[in-house]
Amino acid sequence: MDAELRTATAPFRDPRYAPRRLEVERRPGGEVVLTNPTPFDTTFRTTIAPLGHWAAATPDTIWLAERSGEGWRTLTFAEAWQRISALAAGLREMGVVGERPLLILARNSIDHALVTYAAMGQGMPVAPVSPQYGLPGANLARLSHACEVLRPAAVYTEDAALFAEGLGADALAGLPVIASANARPGDTPLERLYRAGEAQPTATPDQHAKYLLTSGSTGLPKAVICLHRNMAANGAQIAACFDDPDPPVMVHSAPWSHSLGANAILHMSAHRGGTVYIDAGQPTAGRFGETIRNLKDVAPTYQNMVPAAWMLFAEALEQDDDLARNFFSRVRLLQYGGAALSQAYADRIQAVAVRTVGERISFGSGYGATETGPTAANVHWPNARMGLMGLPLPGTSVRLLPEHGKLEFRVKGPQVSPGYLNQPERSAAAFDDEGFYRLGDAARFVNPDEPREGLVFDGRISENFKLTSGTFVIVSDLRLGVLGDIGGAVTDGVVCGENQDRIGVLFYPNPTLDRAAVRDAVRRGVAAFNARAKGSGGRIARALVLPDGPDASAGEITDKGYIAQSLARARRAEFVDRLFADPAHPDVLEF
Repeated sequence: MDAELRTATAPFRDPRYAPRRLEVERRPGGEVVLTNPTPFDTTFRTTIAPLGHWAAATPDTIWLAERSGEGWRTLTFAEAWQRISALAAGLREMGVVGERPLLILARNSIDHALVTYAAMGQGMPVAPVSPQYGLPGANLARLSHACEVLRPAAVYTEDAALFAEGLGADALAGLPVIASANARPGDTPLERLYRAGEAQPTATPDQHAKYLLTSGSTGLPKAVICLHRNMAANGAQIAACFDDPDPPVMVHSAPWSHSLGANAILHMSAHRGGTVYIDAGQPTAGRFGETIRNLKDVAPTYQNMVPAAWMLFAEALEQDDDLARNFFSRVRLLQYGGAALSQAYADRIQAVAVRTVGERISFGSGYGATETGPTAANVHWPNARMGLMGLPLPGTSVRLLPEHGKLEFRVKGPQVSPGYLNQPERSAAAFDDEGFYRLGDAARFVNPDEPREGLVFDGRISENFKLTSGTFVIVSDLRLGVLGDIGGAVTDGVVCGENQDRIGVLFYPNPTLDRAAVRDAVRRGVAAFNARAKGSGGRIARALVLPDGPDASAGEITDKGYIAQSLARARRAEFVDRLFADPAHPDVLEF
């Protein structure tokens, strides 16, 4: 108890946030509009502008670093600007620069970043797709569908041998291929592009900078248009949340085919003149060792990871004092995204921080979608409470409309995309009568009497369903409630029961625990939840622990960091059938 009290009362290390500002407009019928009036800097209006600025202002600062043996290959802002200018000339010499995008089949790397900014700087959009689309054993239908949507002019790959299956897809036939390694006959080695001289940026704010594929809850990819001004604005809005003269230093692994890694991390860092150490680790028991190695080597000032990684990291911090001392030596802000992080794991991390440096570290999250920059709202005040969406970013308004007993969350701001590539009707339908983008999600206030305390995610408006009895099931309430009772043994859950006479839940296991421990925790947690439940619409009849976690590359986790319930049910149809089979399958827990 003494240790818990010390943690709860320990002071926060200063995260260097700017003052929190919020304007609240209450409208008839319970509608509320929240606006953050904080001004933000509009000096940078294209994605390439920050790199030119920092190349002149802080030329020797490291922008990117990647592992090279036991050490790091580093790239300063001055070096990056020179290489981007040369690659831009090489792209122009190839004759591929135009409105059609450069398709990128590559993992995060320095070369990947250089090619990205070289193309964007010339007004050529980039379209980074998940590396899983082209790696050995990939379902090439997904790559083919992406090409139908994107219509690329050329392809960049980090390794033509590694991505040979993807490059051999019919959808890429005849396209010029640029390869950093193992170029095939007919491919253009990346090094060749450096010989064409230099080309200065020509991009303008209203040109398309990037297309990011997003499937949401449908599983059907659409290409979100990221304008230069959208990305520049979102970087400036995040910067305005801080009163911090020091550029951030990060160790990060989120793929650049998703908006979190590509825009909220890579471009936000470039905007603020920061440094990103590219982490090749993954949040699995077998691959997380690389992340730990990197975080023992590099002391970040800002650390963003998915909850599965924070769970693994909590245990590593508790067991390794050297890791804890290095990690907490200068970190000012912890951030999670991709799913919900349990309060229990966050508290364990804070306990190690207090034991190591005598301070808590502000731990927050944000909210948004690929279409919203991605960041529309975030926690920008000292915080140790999990589950918050935060409040609108500077220059952003949020419209909360009563819908089915919830508040639907809609966003307006300069970071919001104009819509989807070659889908004008779908683009128009995404916005309401006041120009707010409809995300389809709900929010609720932490304290309705004090909006400044922030918002909490309250589920998808469209995911609720009825049982055959006609009983209405509020999926988000049920899901969050039972996850809270189970605790860290599971990372998330999929609520099932549409056209059934009872509710069942599929649970994603914590990868650090054995299956028996997860099942025991699920049994206890569901029983505790049911003891408080009222009516058949709130009681869980069956539960099943899935064999693995959600597959982000397949769309089970949306770009907003939430489990796509309907898509997950479709992908896990075999387990849904098992959940409701009579007699019950041996793997199914009955209540």
